[in-house]
Formats: sequence, C-alpha cells, structure tokens
Amino acid sequence: VQLVESGGGLVQPGGSLRLSCAASGFTFSNYAMSWLRQAPGKERELVAGISSGGGSGGGSTNYADSVQGRFTISRDNAEKTVTLRMNSLKPEDTAVYYCKVRYWGKDYWGQGTQVTVSS
Repeated sequence: VQLVESGGGLVQPGGSLRLSCAASGFTFSNYAMSWLRQAPGKERELVAGISSGGGSGGGSTNYADSVQGRFTISRDNAEKTVTLRMNSLKPEDTAVYYCKVRYWGKDYWGQGTQVTVSS
C-alpha cells in the first residue's frame, strides 16, 4: 500500500488549495479514504472522509465541523486518487495534511503535505 500526497503550499487567508493523494497497492475503489491533519503541538484530527462504492466517484462523505462548507473531498476510482479542495482557508487550517486508508485492519498513511495559511 502506498499513498502519496501533493498540492500543499503557502496561501493567504481566504485563499484556496487543492490536495491530491495518489494510491497504489490495493483495490482503491473498495476502500474508504480519509484526509487528516496535524498542527504543531496538536493531535492528528480527521478532516474529511469518503466511503467506497457509489460508482466511479465514491459514496458518502463526512467532514469535521471546523471545515464543513469550506472543504470538499472527492475521489476518482479510475485514477485511484482522492482530492481535498479547500476554500476560504484560515490560519488555523495550517497543518500537515495526510491521506489515510484502513486496509486489512491496519492504517496506512502518506508522507503528508504541508499547508500554511498566512499573510
């Protein structure tokens, strides 16, 4: 199992970023995917999740209250990617963002991508 995140960077408050996670080593369409983040000195927290199934684009989604209405998670089962579109970014969104899959009872993570929201 391999997960590779990309798309992080420095953005001003109110700006947007699009994170992508490329997956390999498992049957991507069969597994729910998640984005989590970890800010300095804080616990890692769930940002958004998307279920498997639901056709080529995945099924149901869920979001942390703090990002509801600003972030959108989606998946492309043909490309084996999961995307997190982030709008109206705030300084408190600054964190390392990770893609995760639970495969055969074990959590697999990517290396993370840094998102910094600052003027």
